[in-house]
Amino acid sequence: MESVKDLIVDVNSTEISIALLENHKLIELNKESSQGHNFSVGDVYLGKVKKLLPALNAAFVDIGDEKEAFVHYLDLGLYFSAFDEFVRKLNPNADSKSLFSNIRIGPILQKEGRIENVLTPGQMMIVQIVKEPISTKGSRLTAEISLAGRNIVLLPFAEKVSVSQKIASKEEKRRLETLVRSILPKNYGAIIRTAAEGKNAAILDAELMSLIEKWESSWTKIARSKSIQQLFTEYSKTTTVLRDLLNDSFSNIYINNESVYEEAKKYISLISPEQEKIVRLYRDSQPIFDHFEVTRQIKSSFGKVVPIRQGAYLVIEHTEALHVIDVNSGTRAKNKEQEQNTYDVNCFAAEEIARQLRLRDMGGIVIVDFIDMENAEHKNMLFKHMQELMQSDRAKHNVLPLTKFGLMQITRQRVRPATEINTTEVCPVCHGTGKIAPSLLIDEAIERKLAFYVSEKGIKSFTLKTSPILGAYLTRGVFSIAGKWKRKYKCKLKLTEDTGFSVLQNELFDEKGGKLE
Repeated sequence: MESVKDLIVDVNSTEISIALLENHKLIELNKESSQGHNFSVGDVYLGKVKKLLPALNAAFVDIGDEKEAFVHYLDLGLYFSAFDEFVRKLNPNADSKSLFSNIRIGPILQKEGRIENVLTPGQMMIVQIVKEPISTKGSRLTAEISLAGRNIVLLPFAEKVSVSQKIASKEEKRRLETLVRSILPKNYGAIIRTAAEGKNAAILDAELMSLIEKWESSWTKIARSKSIQQLFTEYSKTTTVLRDLLNDSFSNIYINNESVYEEAKKYISLISPEQEKIVRLYRDSQPIFDHFEVTRQIKSSFGKVVPIRQGAYLVIEHTEALHVIDVNSGTRAKNKEQEQNTYDVNCFAAEEIARQLRLRDMGGIVIVDFIDMENAEHKNMLFKHMQELMQSDRAKHNVLPLTKFGLMQITRQRVRPATEINTTEVCPVCHGTGKIAPSLLIDEAIERKLAFYVSEKGIKSFTLKTSPILGAYLTRGVFSIAGKWKRKYKCKLKLTEDTGFSVLQNELFDEKGGKLE
C-alpha cells in the first residue's frame, strides 16, 4: 500500500513551522524564523577573506555572521578564477551580461594547489553556505555556486551538462541533455535531476530561466557595492521542502496563510503543474497543528524518553560529540521466546530511531545501545532492517553492524543544528519548587477564593475548572462540597473538568469567562 504524505505549514508572526506526515505520523519538522538574520544552507553571499590558514589549506571568510565562516581550498571549485575575475571587473557601468559570457572558463584550479596562491586577506569572493553554523563552529562554505531547482541544478561558470544516474533510459538521458544544452546560455552548466525524467521542454525551459534570472539579479548588488552582503537566499523553507520532497505520493499540502499558500501554489505550478490542486488553504479557527494532531506528536516525540510500543521506550541523550540512544524493553511481558521477544523490541526501536533521526535532524555520530541478543542471525537481520529503514532519509548516512557489545554506530550528515524542543512544562501547582500545599486543604483554598469574590467583588456566578480527580472529589455524594458552597454563598457554581490539568490544579472564571486570579 502506498503511503499517504501530507505537508502541514503553520505560519505565525515569528516563524514558519513545516510538518511532514506519513500516514498521519510526524516524520519531519522544519522551522524557519521570520525574524532576525538566518544563515541557511544554500544562501549566497559576497564575503571578505579575513585570514588564511596555510596549515589547514583553508581560509576564514566574513559573511556578516559573528562566527567567521570557513572555506577549504578544495571547496573553491574548478573554475574559481572565472568567479574571481567576474567580481573584480563588475561595476555599475559594465554590461554585466556580455562581461559574464565573455569571461574565459579555465584554467582549472589544481587539486594539489595552496590557498595562499589563490586568496589574499581583504579579497571579496562569492560564497555559498553548505553547512549552517553549529555550536561554536561558523558556516562551512563553497565557492562553487549552484542554484537548485526541482528538475535542474544551474551551475554558473561551468561547461558540463550531466544527467542523474538514476534515470535508466539512455534515450531519455540523451533527450534531456540535448534539450538543456540547446537552451543554456554561454558559460552556464547544469545537472539534470531525476525528477526531470519525462518532463516536457516548456517546464524545463521555464525553470531554467527562473534560476538564471535569480543568479543574474544578484549582479547589480555586486556592481553597486563590493561589501559583505547577502546576494540571494534559497527559496523560502516552504518551497525548499517542496522542491526536495514533492513527488507523486504527496496527497495534500495544507497552509494556514494566504500569501505563503499563493507562493507555494505558484512554485508548484512552475515545477509540477499537474499537482497544483493538492495545495489547500486552511481556514478553520482551530490551530492547524492541533487540527492535524501535530502538536500532540511533537510533545510525545521530542522528550528525553520516547515511548515505542507495548511498554518499550527509548532514552535519547545529546552531547557535544555524539548522540546516544538507549533501548529499553520496559514492562513488556517476558515469554518463553526470550530471544525472539528481544529481537521484536529491537526492530520496533529501529523504526522509531530512523524516524527520530529525521525528525530531530540529528547528525554526526549516533550510538544506539540495543537490547543484547545472542543469535548472530538476529543481529545481522536487525542491521539489514536498520539499513532499509534509513533508505528514505535524504541526508547522507552510514550504518555499521552491531558490535559484540550490542552497539550500533550510525553517522549522519549534519548540515544544520539538531532540532531541540523543550517539551517539559513548569508545574502550575508547585511552580517548579517540587512542593505543593497539603492536598487535604485544597477545598479550603478554593472556598477562600470563592468567599472573597462573592463578598468583596459582588460576583454571584462562577465556573470552576478542575482536573477530573479534583472535580469528582468536590461533587461526590448528595451533600457535596460544591453544593454546600452554593447554599452558603447563595451563588451559581458550574464545575467543568479539564483532562490536561494536574491533580490539584483549578481555575475560577466569572460568568463572562474572565479568569479570576
